[in-house]
Amino acid sequence: MKIAISRTDNIGDVILSLPMAGLVKREIPNAKIIWIGKAYTRDIVAACQHVDAFYELDEWESQAKGMQLDAIVHVFPNRQVAKVAAQLHIPLRIGTSHRWYHWLYCNRLVHLGRRNSPLHEAQLNIKLLKPLLGKDWLIPLHEIVDLYGFRAPEIFIEGLPEQPFVILHPKSRGSAREWAAENYLQLAQILEKQKLSYIITGTAAEGAAIQQACPALLTHANGYDFTGKLTLAQLITLINKSVGLVACSTGPLHIAAALSKPTVGIYPPVRPIHPGRWAPVGKRAEALVINRNCRACTANVCACIASITPQMVWQALQRQMAT
Repeated sequence: MKIAISRTDNIGDVILSLPMAGLVKREIPNAKIIWIGKAYTRDIVAACQHVDAFYELDEWESQAKGMQLDAIVHVFPNRQVAKVAAQLHIPLRIGTSHRWYHWLYCNRLVHLGRRNSPLHEAQLNIKLLKPLLGKDWLIPLHEIVDLYGFRAPEIFIEGLPEQPFVILHPKSRGSAREWAAENYLQLAQILEKQKLSYIITGTAAEGAAIQQACPALLTHANGYDFTGKLTLAQLITLINKSVGLVACSTGPLHIAAALSKPTVGIYPPVRPIHPGRWAPVGKRAEALVINRNCRACTANVCACIASITPQMVWQALQRQMAT
């Protein structure tokens, strides 16, 4: 069988969808998995041993006719992808019933509401496989870890510290509530006492934002500024070489968890961005959250995130390093 998985959004979302490919390969060993995604997520999908081919969203329509697919699973709803799949008469077209155009273009609908569900995003994704695999799967997170099939590429990266290093990824491109840069600086000072270096990662624009908010974080004695200097494939390699990563709910956090690196995510308790839905899923991953009323908080001023101290983060990182 040739089965397409369409997940045309961001890095973290794609990472949490990769176990779908692992489960399909486990249940249908001879299946060929084709991934449809945004161009910049190609390196993420390439690192998954369960995916056989990747097609960029922009090239999907022009190349779809030659694919001769048996099934397509629309994990992230995209009207145009769904329309083309229907025009090609792909025999099995799976989508969620919560998108009106899936009623037009899909022939199997899964009644799946994400926003108020008690399930994690990775578990919700797998539920979309019911029409394909004939079973309503509810897989515990500790078992989903084994379905990633995620491997880091071996790429040379110049300028790495000589001593072990932790990756600090302070920004999220606006996708999450963020821990203050000053807190990362205090954490960096703790790392220095432990004879650990740290590397700051992010885009060039995020590096500029950190420079404005807390320039000392980029110039501290045991720190290395890698913002704007890495491709996505290099970032995956760098995370794999690290001894741990700290971030809010963003793509690099989920990369680290998938690689079984010591991983600490910093979260608010408010739905739907709480760790119950978006925690990193890994054998050495932990989500830190202050469970209190978060109604008074905003995206820019979150007392719940601010209540998490650098010492708490370091203790969590130590716990994961010890596992």
